[in-house]
Amino acid sequence: MRAGAKPALARALSLIEADLHGDTATALLDDAFQNPLGSIIGLTGPPGVGKSTLTNVLIRRFREAGKTVGVIAVDPSSVLTGGALLGDRTRLSTDPDDHGVFVRSMAARDRLGGLSDRAVAGAVLMQSVYHRVIVESVGIGQSEADIANLADLTVLCIQPGSGDSLQFMKAGIMEVPDIVAVTKADMGDAARRAVADVEGALSLSGVKVPVMALSSTTGDGVDLLMETIADVLAEAGKKKPRIREERARYWVRDGIKTYLGKDGLERFDCLPPNAPDRPFSALKETLAGLRRETR
Repeated sequence: MRAGAKPALARALSLIEADLHGDTATALLDDAFQNPLGSIIGLTGPPGVGKSTLTNVLIRRFREAGKTVGVIAVDPSSVLTGGALLGDRTRLSTDPDDHGVFVRSMAARDRLGGLSDRAVAGAVLMQSVYHRVIVESVGIGQSEADIANLADLTVLCIQPGSGDSLQFMKAGIMEVPDIVAVTKADMGDAARRAVADVEGALSLSGVKVPVMALSSTTGDGVDLLMETIADVLAEAGKKKPRIREERARYWVRDGIKTYLGKDGLERFDCLPPNAPDRPFSALKETLAGLRRETR
């Protein structure tokens, strides 16, 4: 994929979407997991908060800094047909001739947590090729926190005047972000009130993360966001071995629950020995073993 540029990565992503648990896809994903080139940045928040507009800004800033960028934009799927418009990429302004940027839209499928297993696999592939991978999730609610188990850094976006800051005081939500960004800072007093509300919610919950107002339109606050992202990623780099094992454990358990339900998870005894290094193979082997037990 590194040598073949965009066409090779596009073929690899199509492979995992079509045959995620096939031998070729599993081997490729494990190799990508073992050889990360960059970091994954998650953007989450309610629809309409400005995630795509902020993604545009991040792409431009990272490219100006000489970083290559991959983007996975997750679109919601129909609960009736399972289909998705996959239109997020239409809101991203990228140069098709720039081989340092790759954008892929993926469907959330039937996942309520914001990311499908294909989106997780796609981010792992992109991380082995690009310096920065931006995953724009379908949104977040009180239980939709998949992005925190994938990204090295999660930015929670909140819109002024929407009441979101009160919703995010609820249990679980404030445990997700590493940075809280109040978007549309050009709204003035409403943005400042939202920042104060979020800071108050964080102080009550005991969680300490930076809160900032920014405007993707005017550029206000973007420099501070970029500096904070760099600082958080540098700190996360010190904990990578532990974080990798935690992710591997989560992906295996989550995969078992996705494909075999809670009953399958109850039959799961312990993390397979190869899981910290080869989580996709570990999941495939565990699923096969658990299925045999039920026959």
